[in-house]
Amino acid sequence: MALRLLALKYKSMPETYKIANEQKLSQLLIDAGFNFAAGVPCGVFKYLIQHLKDNLGENHIYATRESEAIGLAAGAYLAGKKSLVYMQNSGLLNTVNDISSLLLAYQIPVLLIISWRGSPGEDAPQHFLNGAITLGVLDLLGIPYRLADKADLPAIVDFANQEFNQGKVVAIVIKRGDFE
Repeated sequence: MALRLLALKYKSMPETYKIANEQKLSQLLIDAGFNFAAGVPCGVFKYLIQHLKDNLGENHIYATRESEAIGLAAGAYLAGKKSLVYMQNSGLLNTVNDISSLLLAYQIPVLLIISWRGSPGEDAPQHFLNGAITLGVLDLLGIPYRLADKADLPAIVDFANQEFNQGKVVAIVIKRGDFE
């Protein structure tokens, strides 16, 4: 019985770290002035989303599609908000036109927080193709990005904040397990 309890304790440790690291990233973003968030929920960063929802209140909106979140973030920016959008990388691919013809064309800065499904080492075959092209799509769009690193979250948020403040669309890309 004691071994089983010990095993349960250590099994939950990665989840405890995941919660703490995702909440830390969310708080760093809020502290950097990001005060509007919209997106399509993803389990890869569910605790980050929950923290944003809890802290931004009515300035957090769940979207039914990523294009909707992009439009909401653009409108919020035009109303004086500092916007971020969260989505899976499949959503990034769905919003290439919205990003290029709205955000980039009109120089509307938005922080994209993207879960990188199908990244190297992931075993979900339905995500492999999208995973293989995700970073290339960001490069082709000219969107600067950083891969999430739980040991360097303040520097990643500083990078995103600087790019945003220069009027750029910028991205933080998060792989499954990055926060454990």
